[in-house]
Amino acid sequence: MRKYFQFDELGTNYRTEIIAGLTTFLSMAYILFVNPLTLSLGAVKDFPDELRIDQGAVFVATALAAAYGSILMGVLARYPIALAPGVGLSAFFAFTVVLHMGIPWQTALAGVFVSGIIFTILTLTGVREKIIDAIPVELKYAVGAGIGLFITFIGLQNAGIIVDNKATLVGLSSLKDGNALLAIFGLFITIPESVMN
Repeated sequence: MRKYFQFDELGTNYRTEIIAGLTTFLSMAYILFVNPLTLSLGAVKDFPDELRIDQGAVFVATALAAAYGSILMGVLARYPIALAPGVGLSAFFAFTVVLHMGIPWQTALAGVFVSGIIFTILTLTGVREKIIDAIPVELKYAVGAGIGLFITFIGLQNAGIIVDNKATLVGLSSLKDGNALLAIFGLFITIPESVMN
């Protein structure tokens, strides 16, 4: 295993890789809960249940897709990169396509399948790389920052820190809720650690 993954050439060892793997898993595990909630439109109260995707099925699909993609990336490509469904695309699928456009999730999922085939063709022909190289690096950073802010917004909303406000659309809660206090406590614990590293 050391030889196949080039531990000596890359200056790594089993301990480092195990800790890195656990850290990556813990930082990505949120998708197992956020993706089913997002795709099933769990936060939308007046949406008919018969039009929702089953949360359990989405949980299993998310776990299998992340495991399959990450294992392929590690074993075949030998890159220490974990893959999982993206929150941004899931939110676009659920809130824009299904909720606002009124397209049934089954039809929208067929569209995702077709787009996956097109993306695979673009990748195999080398067109995808040319498109990515044409995007300015500043825009690439902005996309990453935007996704990070979106995930932060969802987390703060689920924790009860951010609430609906009729005047400004977004407001700060009274922070008396136990979930909100627990989330703030968690932030105070994790932020200093991430800043020091």
